[in-house]
Amino acid sequence: MKLIVLVGGVLISASLHAARKSRPNILWIVQEDMNSWMSCYGDPLLKTPTFDSMAENGVRFTRAYVTAPVCSASRSAFITGAMQTTLGTHHHRSSKTTWRKGGEVSPSALIHLPERVNTLPELFQEAGYATFNQGKEDYNFVHKKSELYTVKGWSEAKSQGKPFFGQIQVTGNTHSRLLAGKKLMDPSRVTVPPYYPDNELYRKEVALHYDMVLSKDIEIGRILKRLEKDGLADDTIVVFFTDHGAANLIRNKQFCYEGGINVPFLIQWPKKFPITKPGLVNDDLVNTLDIAVTTLAFAGIDPQPHMEGKDLFSREYKPREYVIAARDRCDYTIDRIRAVVTPRYKYIRSFLTDRPYLQSQYRNHYPKYAKACKALIELRNSGKMTDAQKTFCGEERIPHELYDLKNDPHEIRNLANDPVYAIEFRRHQQILETWIKQTDDKGQYPESPESLRQVMKRWGHRCVNPEYKAVVEK
Repeated sequence: MKLIVLVGGVLISASLHAARKSRPNILWIVQEDMNSWMSCYGDPLLKTPTFDSMAENGVRFTRAYVTAPVCSASRSAFITGAMQTTLGTHHHRSSKTTWRKGGEVSPSALIHLPERVNTLPELFQEAGYATFNQGKEDYNFVHKKSELYTVKGWSEAKSQGKPFFGQIQVTGNTHSRLLAGKKLMDPSRVTVPPYYPDNELYRKEVALHYDMVLSKDIEIGRILKRLEKDGLADDTIVVFFTDHGAANLIRNKQFCYEGGINVPFLIQWPKKFPITKPGLVNDDLVNTLDIAVTTLAFAGIDPQPHMEGKDLFSREYKPREYVIAARDRCDYTIDRIRAVVTPRYKYIRSFLTDRPYLQSQYRNHYPKYAKACKALIELRNSGKMTDAQKTFCGEERIPHELYDLKNDPHEIRNLANDPVYAIEFRRHQQILETWIKQTDDKGQYPESPESLRQVMKRWGHRCVNPEYKAVVEK
């Protein structure tokens, strides 16, 4: 007989801890650049049978947040279980030993993890697991792939007689081959968020993301079928989440609004390793640091002292009062934004108000993104923006933003200066100020001149922020 216990609003099977002794395989499916526009998350425009099945047979988290709205900082956090701002891995695409176009990186600009900080793959290896990663890594610290990953895939792990902790990275592209014969999203059916202009261009951009979600539902469905065909589904816990929100939708990727940091998070398990009541919906605030610690717990591995996450299925689990997200330099665009999300509100603090949100950025130089970005800049220059568009598209940056996520899910009515919300505003400010001090948020310190020189070496004339001028003048 299985004992079901209610802990922190989550039903937990007491038999899980006994089942852990037989050591489950654990597979992370990490999707790039995607929001939760799925039927299991209540979206009425798209049917996503793979994701729906995972939710029906597992648990669906509605308030899951990444620690950063850009891939390398986000991935550096969830693979170590610690905030990127704690470990100094917060600047996007830092510490690569060579640039994509060649050229050596100065040793003084490289980032090394502290001596006692081990990644999840290393901890799983110590516990006797085989580890693999198929696809993107993108970590902002020096590492050797051969030291993190021991096999090429689950077949090799199976042949060695070892359980595995594996990662499959799914790209953010829309694959036409997967959508062949499928009905694509009609742009006339979509709803354009009020912070964008409702025109043909943005309808196509929104429809494109729906197409991408559909293609990933198909692609991930094939991964799960392959797992079953190889006789491993009955021994494998599958964890699905994304590294941040949509890349093609400006105001999502690289920014701390909901579209950038609130991500889908699903866990499914075989009957052999029951975790909780199937079909459960969890509305607690969680983040990807919790995914790291929970994953270790599935294998009975204790988290390291540096880890900042929670085991979401522990008997001692208590829901978070808030989660933090941070955006710092992305490629060559220097910025510093912090967000505090509580059950009802979100506070966004922009520290560099001398530059607009739409300052020079990577989207300006990529054809597939440039038109949409240019359209917002033209809207700003025309003076025809709506009130809903001014916060993000305006020429000046607002230092403080406070949103009631319950009544304003699009985050367009800033309550920071509303006296009715003065108490909430100050409470969220204090949460952030305390967190910065307690964690020694590395984003509060200037990036080193050597690191900035390396950025300039790679990006050249695109480095227009004043921080670069100061380095050149020295």
